Amino acid sequence: MDTDPKLLEILVCPLTRTTLHYDRERQELVSRAAGLAYPIRGGVPIMLPGEARQLSEEERA
Repeated sequence: MDTDPKLLEILVCPLTRTTLHYDRERQELVSRAAGLAYPIRGGVPIMLPGEARQLSEEERA
């Protein structure tokens, strides 16, 4: 299930208020500024920092 592109345009990181990068393969919204990847489950972005995955140093670059 794909996430609505219009929704992706307006979402920002809840911690840094910066734009997010959509990783279609992993189904995540990535905030390099916060170093977090927010999961998308069933087409719904889970924008809770406690649910986010920590990015590796390579992913932050």
